[in-house]
Amino acid sequence: MTAPVHDVVAIGNAIVDVLASAEDSFIEEIGVAKGSMQLIFSPEEADALYGRMGPGREVSGGSAGNTVAGMAALGSRCAFIGQVADDQLGQVFAHDLRATGVDFDTEVRSGPPSTARCLIFVTPDGQRTMNTFLGASQFLPEKALDRDLIAGGAILYLEGYLWDPEEPRQAMRAAIDIARGAGRKVAFTLSDVFCISRHGGDFRALIAEGLVDILFANENELLALAELDDCEEAIAKIAAQVPVLVVTRSEKGAIAISNGERAAVPAEPIDKVIDTTGAGDLFAAGFLHGQAQGWSLEKSLKLGAVCAAEIISHYGARPEVDLKALAVAKLG
Repeated sequence: MTAPVHDVVAIGNAIVDVLASAEDSFIEEIGVAKGSMQLIFSPEEADALYGRMGPGREVSGGSAGNTVAGMAALGSRCAFIGQVADDQLGQVFAHDLRATGVDFDTEVRSGPPSTARCLIFVTPDGQRTMNTFLGASQFLPEKALDRDLIAGGAILYLEGYLWDPEEPRQAMRAAIDIARGAGRKVAFTLSDVFCISRHGGDFRALIAEGLVDILFANENELLALAELDDCEEAIAKIAAQVPVLVVTRSEKGAIAISNGERAAVPAEPIDKVIDTTGAGDLFAAGFLHGQAQGWSLEKSLKLGAVCAAEIISHYGARPEVDLKALAVAKLG
């Protein structure tokens, strides 16, 4: 097996996030579950909801994109595969991601639909409610995969959000085969409870077939995947099926289990939670960066907690401080 060119090659939704503040009453008014992610299936519906947003800001996002951007900020070598359209938002996404140091060369898609966007409403408690129009991102074809790029990544990182549409689902299955054939690891994030309600059977099959080396989940996602009501029982069940299980627990910190070894860290203290958008994505960035450096489970978890704390202290899912310097200050 040749030495990897990249620490992580990620495949995910290429999305531009639009963030705006909102009251709890507005979330109730539009009829969505607070703190969740809903899909918007038509550009007209997306435009209508966008028209009801208050003043906002646009930043390149997407779960896996956020993770590799965070890893690049920490010093990891990363690449991203995702589909954008030949439009202004597509150009914004590509420029922003490349500016973080992530390699991104997926060919743009001509014609409709437009580049994906996620309309994010942030309530006063910092909770984010996401409404996503997948647009061009749901048409990532298998032919868009750079086989050499995937084979050259130490870890292939996949997001559950992209499992919804058929075309990228097939592309990710092909990418897993490529990574496995090259002797690389596969990491998978469950993304959302609603993803598990739609695709839990597929996710469980991937795990049962031994195709996932590192699995990321929050408590609710883990319970849904395990089909259990007790967190410790769910941890025991799923940890027995994957080489590395990482469970984030919000203010209760995080846990990782690997080959019987269990590590846990508390959440990093912050003055105030401003916006939880991207918290899980940046936690994954810190943990994966640590693993790429050969760090222990505990130290990798600690870095994940540090990165997540930085993200929830401000709006948006991209770091606003020098993450590498922050990591040195916190971990030495």
